[in-house]
Amino acid sequence: MAWLLLFFAGCLEVVWAVAMKMSDGFSRPLASVISVLAMIGSMGLLALALKSLPLGSAYTVWVGIGIIGASLAGMLWLGESVTFAKLAGIVLMICAIMLLKNTT
Repeated sequence: MAWLLLFFAGCLEVVWAVAMKMSDGFSRPLASVISVLAMIGSMGLLALALKSLPLGSAYTVWVGIGIIGASLAGMLWLGESVTFAKLAGIVLMICAIMLLKNTT
């Protein structure tokens, strides 16, 4: 159950990052509200997951999901460049997350 909470916390991290970009420096109210609410939800779910998961693994997985999701969102929807280096980094992050999850 804790890993599932952590997964959703990571997904909300992606939501708040994309919404923050869309808020244009918090000048767009709807995107700003979505960003703040997703931040609160992400931190709350992370806190619940940390009740039973090791800090190092949980935090790394949470951040990794955010990095991967934000990178993909940027490339797919925000017109950011797609490079071999970015894609290789995403693959390496996925491998790192899998290793950390399997060692706890």
